[in-house]
Amino acid sequence: MDTAPEAPLPPGLRALQRLVVTLIVVMIVGFLVLIGALVMRLNADGPPLPDSLQLPEGARATAFTQGGDWLAIVTGDDRILIYDRLTGRLRQTLRIDAR
Repeated sequence: MDTAPEAPLPPGLRALQRLVVTLIVVMIVGFLVLIGALVMRLNADGPPLPDSLQLPEGARATAFTQGGDWLAIVTGDDRILIYDRLTGRLRQTLRIDAR
């Protein structure tokens, strides 16, 4: 069975074809850049943390958060313990009032 030769595309469709191929290439490159940036961000080291923190006697940690130069631990007995990020020294204790 013989196939008929294909007719050349009109100039408008040829330009549209080039545009679509260019957009596909740009989207693939953009997606690869996005994945690369995500991988680099996830492999980056986090902020420095002390090796250990000494909780007061009987305190049980239920939540943790951090700021620029401090760490905070919420305990099960409704206290917030704020520690220095670099030294691990207890800076402040806040009592949470139950209403």
